[in-house]
Amino acid sequence: MRLVAQFAGLVAATALFSGCTMTKDTVEPVTLTSAEAALPQPPVAARVDHEITQLGRTRNDPYNWLKDDNWQEVMRDPSQLKPEIRGYLEAENAYTKVRLEDPTTALRDELFNEMRGRIKEDDSSVPAVDGDWAYYTRFREGGEYMVYARRPAAQAFDTSAPETILLDGDALGEGQDYFAFNDIEVSPDHKYVAYATDIKGSEFYTIRVKNIETGELTSTVIDNAYGSFEWSRTGKALFWVHRDANSRPDAVYQRNLETGEDTLIYEEKDPGFFVGLETSESEDVIFVSAGGHTTSEVYWFPADELNPTLRLVAPRVIDEEYSVTHWDGAFYIVTNAGGAVDFKMVKAPMASTSREAWTDVIPHRPGTLLLGVSAQKDYLAIMERENALPRIVIRSRADGSSHSISFDEAAYSVGLEGGHNFDVPVLRFDYASPTTPDQVYDYDLNTREKVLRKTREVPSGHNPADYVAERIMAPSWDGALVPVTLLRHKDTRVDGTAPVLLYGYGSYGISMPADFRTGRLSLVDRGFIYAIVHMRGGMEKGYQWYLDGKLDKKTNTFKDYIAAGQYLVDKGYTQRGKLVAHGGSAGGLLVGAAVNMDPTLFAGVIAAVPFVDVLNTMSDESLPLTPPEWPEWGNPLTDEKAYDTILAYSPYDQVTKLDYPAMLITGGVTDPRVTYWEPAKWAAKLRHEAPEAGPYFLRINMDAGHGGASGRFEGLKEVATEYAFALGAVGKTDSLDLAKGK
Repeated sequence: MRLVAQFAGLVAATALFSGCTMTKDTVEPVTLTSAEAALPQPPVAARVDHEITQLGRTRNDPYNWLKDDNWQEVMRDPSQLKPEIRGYLEAENAYTKVRLEDPTTALRDELFNEMRGRIKEDDSSVPAVDGDWAYYTRFREGGEYMVYARRPAAQAFDTSAPETILLDGDALGEGQDYFAFNDIEVSPDHKYVAYATDIKGSEFYTIRVKNIETGELTSTVIDNAYGSFEWSRTGKALFWVHRDANSRPDAVYQRNLETGEDTLIYEEKDPGFFVGLETSESEDVIFVSAGGHTTSEVYWFPADELNPTLRLVAPRVIDEEYSVTHWDGAFYIVTNAGGAVDFKMVKAPMASTSREAWTDVIPHRPGTLLLGVSAQKDYLAIMERENALPRIVIRSRADGSSHSISFDEAAYSVGLEGGHNFDVPVLRFDYASPTTPDQVYDYDLNTREKVLRKTREVPSGHNPADYVAERIMAPSWDGALVPVTLLRHKDTRVDGTAPVLLYGYGSYGISMPADFRTGRLSLVDRGFIYAIVHMRGGMEKGYQWYLDGKLDKKTNTFKDYIAAGQYLVDKGYTQRGKLVAHGGSAGGLLVGAAVNMDPTLFAGVIAAVPFVDVLNTMSDESLPLTPPEWPEWGNPLTDEKAYDTILAYSPYDQVTKLDYPAMLITGGVTDPRVTYWEPAKWAAKLRHEAPEAGPYFLRINMDAGHGGASGRFEGLKEVATEYAFALGAVGKTDSLDLAKGK
């Protein structure tokens, strides 16, 4: 009861601070059983009238006060958070600690130790050869952050060869509550290394340059960086992306490393377009891109040109996307122009790149999604996806012939990696499946021979034969077949008794890979079936799969997810009320909408940094991601249909008195992607509208942003808390019994 007393003063203080009148229904009375009354009660947020009129529609948002007016500064410095907001968030954290974390201390420690035991602590990456050097990352035993190092190229795979440490993440991150690298790039002459770091979790990066020979930092310090940058071929300048006050990448600058001067190279005026920067694999060209979710525009300039003049590839056309690869003296462009829904590849001479000059190289093939292209001197590697499975297609420069690299498992992931000089005919790719640990291969493009360079070690042991991976197709509400990837222990019976963790995302065209994650095994070994739903809104079944899960078709995403869960019930994998929904960011929107639509399907909900206050966020032009995301969700400031569509599914707006399951809701104070007040407001409204349901646990990381805690082991502690909650939600642990009816 201490938390309630502690919070009483906060409620009154909030009303006084806001200058608003509190509504009469600040707290609804709840009748508690004697057992419940003996437990600490959750904080109750003040309800302060805040009317919003928009497109002739009026809504009240009584928890708007949780959004700090000075949120831009809070992103950079969390200590600036208003005391009354901080007090509420800390009270929520304290409640979650008492009710969720403390009772599961032993279980969480057990889960953490299991997951840590599956990590090779002194692991290292496969070296990538660049000129005379082989570059790689490694971790120390017990180290949280990576070490970036190199050894002579002639001894690339000799781990006993002497190394030079270029960057020591453990040393740089020491004493920081949060630490993360972004880009790390070595200068063309291999004498300097430039790197970007963030110590707040706000994704405002600082770029520094280090002299490799002396180990000393140069005078170069670039603040307010997005974190991506490229060296000029001369080594005399860095081209870097600026992040504006609203946390958007809006411009490219050239930093002259001799004079320290910044010169504006490109500035994007449309807040709906974000700026990017990339050097071609040939290292001859630097690309500057500007784009929204469905529209692209690309400029280029020679990599050795200082104070460059940008050349436009093709002007932006709304809802047309393209990406550019420099190869064989021309530009190869992957695009959906001309109605190529699943994309095609065209070619354009560098001297004439307008759409009129494009000629087809790979025509549009409906159902075969062309994902991207990577170039080496004599070959193109083309990533494709068909029927939810990826593949690599190799195209020869000499004769235009092509062949595929094939894989046999029912569900798997594959991706291209860097790792070799442009002139070397070797392709590096990684492969994994739900049962097969990550493998890194070098593929000889001339002989078609594969060399296995590395298989992820699982120190505590892993036998793929102990697990069963399946790919099933679940019929959705309209007959669409939704791919679902399943992982279970071979001893887990398919008789309806197993609980299921139902994971999903389903937005922005992002596809969820059927990959290997050691953490999942801690649930699977305890009898869970781990299910990944590849619903509409992703691109697992092509670009049309994405189009059918956005804007006014967004509810297909939620219906697909629910249909997949119900199909697992119908086929005897589990029972209603034994599924735990799990999603993060836009996946948090997914599980929030799904639990509003069918709350009794689920035993629990894990909503990590959930995007749940959709209508308010899409109506706030100052937020970092709002203008760029109107093509994804619609613009409720100007479009009545978009307003009504979003309102109808927005989890925060649709909370009502339902029999909600237990929920674990997380966020981060410095998160620029899903701001902390979204999960905080959602938890407050759930408690008010459905106080007898739940319980609801809110945990806000006061020192981190969208990705949660930094460091490879600190992050595992957060996963351990999520999994302890999942076990408690289905009654599989005595330390936390959240299962309904028990």
